[in-house]
Amino acid sequence: MIESGRPRLHRRYGRWRLVRLSPVLLTIVIASLAYATPPEMAFSRLLPAAPALAAAMWPVLPTVLLGTVCLFLMIGLSFIFPDLGTWWTCAGIVAVTVAAAYGSHVRLQRERTLIQVRLVADAAQQVVLSPLPRRLGNVEIESLYLAAAAEARIGGDFYEVVDTPFGVRLLIGDVRGKGLPAVGAAAAIVNAFREAAYGEADLVDVARRLDASSTRYNASFSPDGPMERFATALLAEIPYGGGRIDILNCGHPPPLLLHRRKLRVLEPDTPSPLLSLAELIGDHYSVDSFDFDPGDLLLLYTDGIAETRARNGEFFPLADWMGRQPPTPPLELLAALHRDLLHYSRGRLDDDIAALAVRLV
Repeated sequence: MIESGRPRLHRRYGRWRLVRLSPVLLTIVIASLAYATPPEMAFSRLLPAAPALAAAMWPVLPTVLLGTVCLFLMIGLSFIFPDLGTWWTCAGIVAVTVAAAYGSHVRLQRERTLIQVRLVADAAQQVVLSPLPRRLGNVEIESLYLAAAAEARIGGDFYEVVDTPFGVRLLIGDVRGKGLPAVGAAAAIVNAFREAAYGEADLVDVARRLDASSTRYNASFSPDGPMERFATALLAEIPYGGGRIDILNCGHPPPLLLHRRKLRVLEPDTPSPLLSLAELIGDHYSVDSFDFDPGDLLLLYTDGIAETRARNGEFFPLADWMGRQPPTPPLELLAALHRDLLHYSRGRLDDDIAALAVRLV
């Protein structure tokens, strides 16, 4: 799985180390100015700013120690410049240091809580987006997940691949909505797929199982909930021996196939209902078959990729991009897609992104 932000970690880490030293640098600058300038300029009165800044990034003890250093610096300056108003400035340093220490304590408590929340989110992500096998028989598979925000861990996008008695079966989809309800709906669909893909010989029956699971999950929420948490999904089956791929598309963006170095958009002849909406519009599912030969490259994706925008508002030209790609392993295809999406959007993604790249060898 490829996650957002990794190419920039080393540069950000170096900058963060410099930022963490800024309270010390600020102290040195203020003390130097206070010593080198006339007393009436009173740069020494800025010394309380150093522990205040430290509270935003340091633990309690270093913050208090820096405040103590500032206090002794002020006392030392008073011996050189007797008319600095030492005691008022010292009182300000003490008051700001106490407040800064308390602020640092509160910040650390919140950071610990955030870490616990992120650990839970990571565990939830492993349920929805479990690591995929990179190869099943003669099928190579790679996955991509990009969070819209650097702090994000999980969302409503989901995918899964299983090796079944009927061939390699794939699922990709997107739950409308955000937050834990969307994650729960995605988990319900993925877990249903993991069971149904082994037990149902027909993709239509698998889709009905997914719809039933999604409907049951949404029934536990308010009456408006199902309409807010319907899901698009795409099921694919690659029979053993290859030669074709069967696709059942429930309102999902159509896959892109590089077949004999020519791009094909695998549009369904008859659309199938979105998950959780079969009761409203009927459960008439349609399976389409397409040629899928050794060397062909298939891209399954969520709408966050096609809807990635540049600063001028234009959408990412996914079909044109895919048509220009040379025959390449799935890992290299997704690495290029990752790089080009971040470059096109200038690193600002508006939606979560998931993709599967599949090649028959």
